[in-house]
Amino acid sequence: MTSGLNLGVAIEIVVAILLALTIVYCAILNRRLTRLRADEEVLRATISELITATEIAERAILGLKATASECERALGGRMLAAETLLGDLDQRLTAGNEIVKRIGAIVGAARSGVVAPVGDVEPEPMARESTARNLKAAAEAAAERLSALRRGKREAAA
Repeated sequence: MTSGLNLGVAIEIVVAILLALTIVYCAILNRRLTRLRADEEVLRATISELITATEIAERAILGLKATASECERALGGRMLAAETLLGDLDQRLTAGNEIVKRIGAIVGAARSGVVAPVGDVEPEPMARESTARNLKAAAEAAAERLSALRRGKREAAA
């Protein structure tokens, strides 16, 4: 009977130890689950912030596209006006050079007393001619930048 009692007590002690270990393990699992839930909340908050940032970026991109389109239209109008002005300046420079040639021929003839042919007089190049060329070069550079911007938009959209 004592050996049966000892065996029963031993089994009770083993069961009590196993129950204590189970309680400790459950407490550890509870802490892990609590941390996991907290991490889940942080992850949800991060995802929410990312979605908000994405929406803001999309709106900003649409604004940039609208601004670029508006600039393109304005620059196109200015380019046409610049080309028209360039043609007008070129015609005026040509006419001015012809007048300078005639005046040079008249002055040369007045000094020598002989009428000099108009084609022989070569006036100095005018500063306006280089300005017109600079304007044309600037317009071409602006057109190239605009084309590059359009290509960049198309590549970004693709």
